Amino acid sequence: MIFNPEYECMDVNTRKKLQLARLKNLVEKLYETISFYRKKMDERSITSRDIHTLADIEKLPFTTKDDMRENFPYGFLACPKSMIEEIHLSSGTTGIPVVDAYTRKDVEIWCEAMARTLAGGGCTQEDTVQNCYGYGLFTGGPGAHYGARTIGANVLPMSSGNTERQLMVMEAFGSTMLTCTPSYALYMAEEARERGIDLKKLPICKGCFGAEPWSENMRKEIEARYNMKAYDIYGLTEIIGPGVAFECETQDGLHINEDLFYPEIIDPETGQVLPEGEKGELVFTTLTKEGTPLIRYRTRDITYFITEPCSCGRTTRKMHRLFGRTDDMLIIRGVNVFPSQIEHALIEIEGTEPHYLIIVDRGPSHLDEIELQVEVKQDFFSDETKDLEGLRHRIESVMRSKLQVGLKVKLVEPKTIERSMGKSKRVIDRREI
Repeated sequence: MIFNPEYECMDVNTRKKLQLARLKNLVEKLYETISFYRKKMDERSITSRDIHTLADIEKLPFTTKDDMRENFPYGFLACPKSMIEEIHLSSGTTGIPVVDAYTRKDVEIWCEAMARTLAGGGCTQEDTVQNCYGYGLFTGGPGAHYGARTIGANVLPMSSGNTERQLMVMEAFGSTMLTCTPSYALYMAEEARERGIDLKKLPICKGCFGAEPWSENMRKEIEARYNMKAYDIYGLTEIIGPGVAFECETQDGLHINEDLFYPEIIDPETGQVLPEGEKGELVFTTLTKEGTPLIRYRTRDITYFITEPCSCGRTTRKMHRLFGRTDDMLIIRGVNVFPSQIEHALIEIEGTEPHYLIIVDRGPSHLDEIELQVEVKQDFFSDETKDLEGLRHRIESVMRSKLQVGLKVKLVEPKTIERSMGKSKRVIDRREI
């Protein structure tokens, strides 16, 4: 389903003209209203009059999370406080949070962006959406709620946690769409199995999952346990929350709402824009934001643009699902390792549960060492010791082949690794402790 064909299927050249006009207006506005950008642009001797093409965006400064934290809470506010109707903060538990302030227009645009997102996953006004993203200052719950309401669907505003109640509501109200983090979707499936609930017999048949990187194999695991179609969605608090990009029915890359957010891929080391199709760091400029607009925000997320047109009819550019983050990447003995690589390889190994923990430490010889804790299915854990030892060796062999680095595998009993109702914590790095 395409929610807004006028913009989602817009002629590419027409969209580029719209983007350029909005970019020039944005640069002019931010120079006048935000001292951070005025100083940065003065240092580069740049004004809106220097923006003639979309490529001229490379003349503009980057914005980072640290910049936003240093200007907490209102340093990036581009309008009078009286215009702000809603405020959200980043979900991180450490450090100063980043602020996203919304005017009424910003909220309306968020509703539109999330309606496109959920519609990409097949949501219609006939659906009952069980929204298990966290509400409050976190953007996930409100964003999905706004999108479902804009479509006209029935919304169950569950928030995260209280899994027993989640499953009761899912059965009682016949939920047809699930929205939450992919790790929580698997946790719910695990709890349902233990309580004798067959999710495949329930009406739930589709889900939009995001807020954390997840692999293609994890998608297959969710789809198998629910008998549903699982769609990847992308967003971040600094830009608007969820609603920046989403998968359509092809499940082959995420469509970016390009009329609202201008995307770039840069080399994370040099900051140079990379040619189309090369993997690098994702950067966004908010083209329509009034409350806290940003120029060239460095997301730290790693992906690349998909150049082939999509069969769904949308003409918006697509990005590959995330490979991880530059700040999540582990460098082990000179080898770059993303947790998503481990997850992707692990789920293919029979006998394991999709729950794991990566512990990185310094060994006695001061070399980096990885311990991978993996939960084993109950029937495997009950088998003979030699079978468990064989499974452990098999995992180590697969990881060595896939990652080009050796790691130690520790098999643990089911439900040993702590579960998360929101974003899952996959890595404990003790090298800096």
